[in-house]
Amino acid sequence: MDSNQLPVLTKKIEALSEIEALTYIGNMYPEDVIFSSSFGLEDQVITDMILANNLPISIFTLDTGRMFRETYSTWSQTNDYYHTKIKAFYPKSEPLEDYIFEHGPNAFYESVELRKQCCFIRKVEPLGRALQGKKVWITGMRAEQSANRHDLPQLEWDETHQVYKFHPLLHWTFEDVKKYISEHHVPYNPLQDQGYVSIGCQPCTRAIKDGEDFRAGRWWWEDNSKKECGLHIHGSVTSTNN
Repeated sequence: MDSNQLPVLTKKIEALSEIEALTYIGNMYPEDVIFSSSFGLEDQVITDMILANNLPISIFTLDTGRMFRETYSTWSQTNDYYHTKIKAFYPKSEPLEDYIFEHGPNAFYESVELRKQCCFIRKVEPLGRALQGKKVWITGMRAEQSANRHDLPQLEWDETHQVYKFHPLLHWTFEDVKKYISEHHVPYNPLQDQGYVSIGCQPCTRAIKDGEDFRAGRWWWEDNSKKECGLHIHGSVTSTNN
């Protein structure tokens, strides 16, 4: 798998709607397209697009072991609503046990380095296993969510995982997402109605206040420039057509 087809694929999906693009990619790489969901609003939209249209795209989540109770409830509700079973990838026990023994269960509050180490064990390493052997990784990323995503292409090549990375909702607004959820009666995390616009691990997530940006509720004790967990930091190739 390499990035040679990126310009061709980019040109093709630019002319398609989100569902059409997902259908095209799913049919082009059957059994090799995977979608990562954290059960946020954007991810629930894409889950609905995939499952309501019976697209050949598998869905997985990264269960860090420290998710909100409401997130687990949304996971169960999604399985029941769509008659599906969303696969979970978990952190390896030995590195997690060593980390907690050495630094304590809440060490991520102590330094950026320790927080990123926790993220790596609980999310980044399991993601690598989830993407192994796949050709396309679909995400719910939107440009509006973060300043460093404004120049992000809708389709890119992820050098780290050697997959195409597709963001079907990249240009959607938050209002677009909420409208789709409402019109299609998609189940969603009730925390979204309580000011939690970006939901991760319970100890690292809070509701945002009026006027705060989308990422203010994640790792709120850190500088804004450091607020990444490592899932979406990589060397990538973008198409010149984008």
